[in-house]
Amino acid sequence: MSQQELLKRVVDVLNQNGIDYMLTGSLVSSLQGDPRATHDIDLVVTLSPAAVPSLLQAFPPPRFYLDELSVREAISRREMFNLLDADTGDKVDFWLLTDVEFDQSRFLRKSNETIAGISVKVSRPEDTILQKLKWANDSGGSTRQFQDARSVYELQFPTLDQAYLDHWAQKLSIEDLLARIRAEANPV
Repeated sequence: MSQQELLKRVVDVLNQNGIDYMLTGSLVSSLQGDPRATHDIDLVVTLSPAAVPSLLQAFPPPRFYLDELSVREAISRREMFNLLDADTGDKVDFWLLTDVEFDQSRFLRKSNETIAGISVKVSRPEDTILQKLKWANDSGGSTRQFQDARSVYELQFPTLDQAYLDHWAQKLSIEDLLARIRAEANPV
């Protein structure tokens, strides 16, 4: 199963079970900026305990590894769990939607995009940039995360809401990273 087929299967399962979601991370920054290879599919989800049996049934072993206890703990703690495709090594990281103001804002702003023929709810470019900068900051200066954010900034520049970027960069304490992107960027 290709990564696109895995994404389609996951999105279909989420839609069939009424689980709201948003694709984020490197797949989205590759869609909105410079493409790069990744084995991870990152999704923010609103998942209730009642949906766990359907999720487990949709991704059975031995083809898939999805630990029920990890899923239930992630739901109760509002953390992350993952699904592993044992055949390909591709991984889906499910991040539970938190009550954090920025998480709520970016989730509400998601948009529908088509990726490899699949209709998917994705993070808006401004939120992709901000989240990548937040990850870069939280990891102590990840060059990869910063480069992803810069490429999205460059390619999406004409349509970016600069006031939104400024507002959240200040609230997330990443103004210096946003200023660096603006200084280094060569918008298309």
